[in-house]
Amino acid sequence: MPSLFKEGDIMIGGIFPVFNKEIISTSTFEKEPSGVKCAGLDLRAYRWTQVMMFAIEEINKDPALLPNISLGYRILNSCASPTNTLRATLTLASGPEEKGLTSACTPAISALIAESGSSQSLVVAGALGPFQLPIVSYFSTCACLSDRAKYPTFFRTIPSDYFQAKALAALVKHFGWQWIGAIQSDNDYGRNGILAFSEEVKNLGVCIAFVGTVLRTDTMDKILNVVEMIKESTVEVILAFVPEGDFYPLMKEVVKQNLTGIQWIASEAWITAARPSTPEIYQAFGGALGFVVQKMAIPKLKPFLTDISPYRDPNAAFVKDFWEIIVGCRPVLPGMNTDTEGSSKICTGNETLMNSQDLFFDVTQLRVSYNVHKAVYAIAHALHQLVFCKPVGEKVMKLCLNVSEIRLKAVVDHLQRVNFKDQFGERVFFDENGDPPASYDIINWQLMDGQVQHVTVGHFVSTANGEYKLSIEEDKIVWKTGKTVSVPTSVCSNVCPVGTRKAQIKGKPTCCFDCIPCADGTIANSTGAADCTSCPQEFWSNERKDECIPKTTEFLTYHEPMGISITVVSLLGASLSLATMMVFIYYRETPVIKASNTELSCFLLFSLFLCFLCPLPFMGRPTLWTCMLRHTAFGVTFALCISCVLGKTIVVVTAFKATFPGHKVSGKFGPAQQRIIVCSCTFIQIVICVLWLNLNPPFPDMVFRYSNKKIVLECNTGSEAAFYAVLGYIGILAIICLVLAFLARKLPDNFNEAKFITFSMLIFCAVWIAFIPAYVSSPGKFTVAVEIFAILSSAFGLLISIFAPKCYIILLKPEKNTKKHVMGKRMNQKYTVS
Repeated sequence: MPSLFKEGDIMIGGIFPVFNKEIISTSTFEKEPSGVKCAGLDLRAYRWTQVMMFAIEEINKDPALLPNISLGYRILNSCASPTNTLRATLTLASGPEEKGLTSACTPAISALIAESGSSQSLVVAGALGPFQLPIVSYFSTCACLSDRAKYPTFFRTIPSDYFQAKALAALVKHFGWQWIGAIQSDNDYGRNGILAFSEEVKNLGVCIAFVGTVLRTDTMDKILNVVEMIKESTVEVILAFVPEGDFYPLMKEVVKQNLTGIQWIASEAWITAARPSTPEIYQAFGGALGFVVQKMAIPKLKPFLTDISPYRDPNAAFVKDFWEIIVGCRPVLPGMNTDTEGSSKICTGNETLMNSQDLFFDVTQLRVSYNVHKAVYAIAHALHQLVFCKPVGEKVMKLCLNVSEIRLKAVVDHLQRVNFKDQFGERVFFDENGDPPASYDIINWQLMDGQVQHVTVGHFVSTANGEYKLSIEEDKIVWKTGKTVSVPTSVCSNVCPVGTRKAQIKGKPTCCFDCIPCADGTIANSTGAADCTSCPQEFWSNERKDECIPKTTEFLTYHEPMGISITVVSLLGASLSLATMMVFIYYRETPVIKASNTELSCFLLFSLFLCFLCPLPFMGRPTLWTCMLRHTAFGVTFALCISCVLGKTIVVVTAFKATFPGHKVSGKFGPAQQRIIVCSCTFIQIVICVLWLNLNPPFPDMVFRYSNKKIVLECNTGSEAAFYAVLGYIGILAIICLVLAFLARKLPDNFNEAKFITFSMLIFCAVWIAFIPAYVSSPGKFTVAVEIFAILSSAFGLLISIFAPKCYIILLKPEKNTKKHVMGKRMNQKYTVS
């Protein structure tokens, strides 16, 4: 295999993808297969080889580092192929094959610098790890290579993709991109990179719409499939975790089909590559953002690069292809047939690289090249510590270990403990997994003076405790639109506005959702809410469903039409009661008034006056005192009222029974007995009410069951049993009155009061029997209205039925207000009470 070779006391191997494509040839089995053929010289990879050679030259000239010991190298090409990488690995491990060496036996390699691609490094580490050969990679970032159990001798001078995945996730989170596509290379680098990135963003609400796979050896059909995938997707941001050699064919097709308007995110493998950094590719990839290791300038490297010449060593590998690309002509070397070497322009031999402006010679922004430089120096420091038993910088007297006695395991151990500051001031060391500390620059593709520039717009640094720091200068970024102020957005569904929540669309990623308005009584006061929050019980959602507002309170007020009507009717009834009482007092000496028992009538009118005033506490905002007053006052006043009616009924019955011979009942039921009946019947109700108030009194309560948007303020009875006991007791008194009055309804008298009492009790019982189902079924404030209606109706029934006929005679028919007319007995007939 062609190689770059220099003999030394200690040999270091190197494997680089100098050519980026292997030419596959089919064997006919008719002759010996030809050697491996590769095409497409990669100038960046070729510069890596030169940096390795340059660093070894520097070390050999440094009197403090490996004094009197020369380092040699043997550098092979991998063609960016795992298969050819394995071939190069075995070639290096088997010893030198160069002819014409001055020494009889060149020592085997003591360390290996390889490789750029993660898939290739996996091959190298897997093949040489069991032999304890230390391997230092300069560009392989797959996190899988940090597995010390599998790859115990693998080191690298570029951070692991474990950190790059964190950096990419932090970038996506910073700009709020939630719907992105991904392109991966069909190898360990791409697959593991996208896997690590997916793990990092899955908890950030980021969805990956698609994952396209590419490889430099893919057919055009496969590339077109990926392009169609991009065209059919709605993503505005795509992450390409692909080496430059694998990605370049897809980039050309994207440009060809004019797929613009996409914000590209790059891995470190292609964001600073020279080949795609052209105005042509910029048309579709302008504004790309990506992470790269920090850059470094190596000023002394430029003279070394410009000194490359095919004429100095005609047998040097790769230089002829390099010269043809940089200078633009084919050098004529001894033994070369100019007629058969191709149609390229033939060099004159006077060409020089001294004034070349190619980016190959720009040594001010070296990134991967600097990693190669650090890898060489890390190996040199490990070897120095091993053979001199002292760190670099201390005075060296003699070797403590002969070069021929170097054991690979010892080199690995010393490489693990390397810790030094290089000539550029950067600390070089490896952690327990062979990884360096993570530190990245954020690069933005910008077009300046017709050239694509890689502008640093931020940094990412990991810390020892596992955290990270991301800093971005957004005002410096040029986006896909060419603007520096408009950050592109990439979402599958727009953020749900306030008042709505996310509703997952079946069969689609979590980033794709519908926005559903919050249900009544729930709100979402922030955008992008996953769920709506229920309002507290006393609150309700507004129309926009973004704020909880207090529910409206409902209770029967004095100011509303119903309240005004009740107040007017109540006061009217109370006034009529007082007016009737005044009439009775004024005409108390007339036969009609005397016949109706003046004292009981006045008691009854006074109780009716109180009954008409009972509805007033039922209105207004309920309080503890009004709640206790309304039910107890109602119970006591109506008990007093019915007790008076009961007394009048008993008086009527006993009075007419006394007309029969041998009956002396009227004498036994005089005014004293009447007062005892009224007071005792009322006292029982008072006792019931006192027990009610002491044990479980009524209290103001908020009722939510009638409506979601309002709170009904009402008086809770406290004890349902006590409430219905009060009503039941009044009902018992009323039934007794009704029965007695019904028995005396046909007594012979022109003015038989029992008829009017019977009628009034029928009205009273009918009203309160109808009250119970109406009370139970009425909602909100109408429950109170039903109770007030029952109170007023029954009170008016009593007032009108009992007192209206008397007032009619007293005021309108005074000629009938005589004892003869009132008594009006037909003495020649006998009647019995039925």
